Amino acid sequence: MIKLLRLDERMIHGQVAIKWSRHTGVDRIVVVNDEAANNSIIHKSLMMAAPATVKVAIKSVEAGIKLLQDPRCANLKILVIVSNPDDLLAVVSKVEDIPVVNVGNYGRIASNQGDEPRKTYRSNLYAYPSEVAVLKKVIETGVDCNYQTTPEDNPESLKNVLGL
Repeated sequence: MIKLLRLDERMIHGQVAIKWSRHTGVDRIVVVNDEAANNSIIHKSLMMAAPATVKVAIKSVEAGIKLLQDPRCANLKILVIVSNPDDLLAVVSKVEDIPVVNVGNYGRIASNQGDEPRKTYRSNLYAYPSEVAVLKKVIETGVDCNYQTTPEDNPESLKNVLGL
């Protein structure tokens, strides 16, 4: 079963490997990202950053969704990580029984759209209006959506953070 679906542009890093994996008690991490799945350097660096206590799968969006739809996943404890709002919406739209969407780190290193900077919503959340529109669609799916950088932080409603 999916314990948490997290939007974090860095995918697997210290916060995820140490804090979030322990906080959620997962035994699997599934990264859903086309670039990571198809780039051996990114793939290897994510595998190196992962905790030794969990198994990791790095899948394209299509393959990741198919994996998460597999009934055998019901017996596992899975942390799903995506790196952008579009991939988040794809997963939320096609995978059932997601208990919570957590937005933790996004917009600081993501590719820019033109010369305009992203709007700052929190210290680790920056987004263009087009990205907010996608996040609004995620919220509209009815899955509980929050902003929370680390498990020690108090979760905030993503809807409120974005001013929707």
